[in-house]
Parts: sequence; structure tokens; C-alpha cells
Amino acid sequence: MCTQCDFRDALFAKGLLIDTGIDGLYGRSGVFEDVIARFDDLITRFGGGDGADIVRFPPGMNRALFEKSGYLKSFPQLAGTIHSFDGNDADHATLLGKLEGHEDWTQDQKATDIVLAPAACYPLYPVVARLGTLPDDGRLYDLQSYCFRREPSTDPARMQMFRMREYVRIGTPEQVTEFRQTWLERGPKLIACLGLPAELDVANDPFFGRAGRMLANNQRDQKLKFELLIPIESTEKPTACLSFNYHQDHFGSLWGIVRADGTTAHTACVGFGMERVALALFKHHGLDPKAWPAGVRETLWG
Repeated sequence: MCTQCDFRDALFAKGLLIDTGIDGLYGRSGVFEDVIARFDDLITRFGGGDGADIVRFPPGMNRALFEKSGYLKSFPQLAGTIHSFDGNDADHATLLGKLEGHEDWTQDQKATDIVLAPAACYPLYPVVARLGTLPDDGRLYDLQSYCFRREPSTDPARMQMFRMREYVRIGTPEQVTEFRQTWLERGPKLIACLGLPAELDVANDPFFGRAGRMLANNQRDQKLKFELLIPIESTEKPTACLSFNYHQDHFGSLWGIVRADGTTAHTACVGFGMERVALALFKHHGLDPKAWPAGVRETLWG
């Protein structure tokens, strides 16, 4: 019995999500998008007064910068690249012949200089480095983008293409840890406004391979990552809907982001899984937003 399929199929039947034939790749209805937009507004109500610079990157990013980021060292199983036809007339004829014969036509596609962004913040750090020395009070950014991670699943909360809203703080260790602590307090309050059960817990990223297990253990031991977990498909294994990450000087060292005194900048971020929170709302309050509890509707629609 597939409870994940039951919820996903109910979302399909209601028209909230649209089946594309690929697990984790869905269309969204106007109702679903309205919930996303209202949640987006709620995030801004909690964090918009902090004075963040708003930046919106496309879902694709520079392949050379992606390679330098080290993502492939830790998460090769999740990465997505963009390939394209790069041939002549004869190559095109070969491609068409393979299509007609129901053969694999993708072998002749070549990698472009664009890859799919795995997180909203990945294109940001090299841009900040190009701006030069950080001001004394550091920098704060408000980001949102579609992201891609290759993990097909019947669980509708584990999409392959999804939206991530992030606030990213860059500065001294004290500045960024204070930022993260602020959001560790704000995040549960924000979700409580939506009438959703949630639990904050230490977490780790899905690092690949044997060396990855050591990195994951180190990340947990140092409490560099927390997640706000909301039960969507399972109370035993709730879904991470918000994440709170302290990168230490990883990105600062990688991209050469420095402060006026010459020290390497530290970074931290809070990330919001937009579709995941929307799905949690539909799961706990029902598939018709007009019937949601009055307090939740007041929070989202005013």
C-alpha cells in the first residue's frame, strides 16, 4: 500500500498538482500557486524588515562556477546538467532516424555551459566575491529560484524541480551565527501561525559515498545544520520544510570573500521549501483552502 501515492493521487484528482508522467515533476494549479504566493508573503512579513538585498537568479547556473563549487564531490547523485544538439545536417538526420526507430537519441547531445541550480544560493557567492571586500556589517540577501535535484519519488513532497526561498547572511562568525539563531527562533513561530505541527532537529546533508558519511557525521556533531520537520506523509519520518545552515568559512574560502581586515567571511542561510510547506497545509487542513481554519486563512489571506 502506497500512502504517498494516495496523497499524490488525491492532489491530482483535485487538480492541485498536474501529472506529467514523471515522478517528482508536476504542474501546479492556480489554487496551489496562490497558496505558494501567500506563504511567500508570510516569509517576507517575518524577514522583510531585515533589509536584505533581493536577488532572483534563473534555475540554470554557470557550469564552470558549478564545477568550482564542489557540489559534484558531495552530491553527484543529485546534480542535473543541460545538454543540447550540436551537430550538422547529417547528425540531424541521424537523430531523426533514431527518433523514428524509438532508439536512444540522447547519445549525440552535448553538455552546454549551463547546469541546473541545486539550491537558490549557489549562484550568489561568486557574485558577492566580485563585489570586493565586504562592508563592516556584512551582506544579507533574499533569494528565490526553482532548483533541481535528481531524486524521483512518489512522495509529492520530494519533487525533482521545486522552489526554494532563502535568506543568506555573509559576514563575521558572530554576525552569521546571530542571523541563524534569529531564524531558529522565527522559523517555528512562522510555521505555528499556519497551524502546522513541527519539530526542530539537528540534520545533515545527503553526502555521497563512504567519505560522505564522515562529512554527515561531522556536520551533525558540530550542529551546522538544523531542519524544521513537518509530518506530511509519515509521522515517523516527517519532511524537512525549513533548513538552517551554518557553512562556516566554506564558501568564503572557496570564492575568496573577505572582510576589510583580510579574514575570510563566514556564511549562513535559512531555506524554505515552498512546495513542501504548501503540501503540508493541504495535508493537515484539507484540499480546499476555503475550508481551512479561520486563523490559518487570516494569516495567509488577511
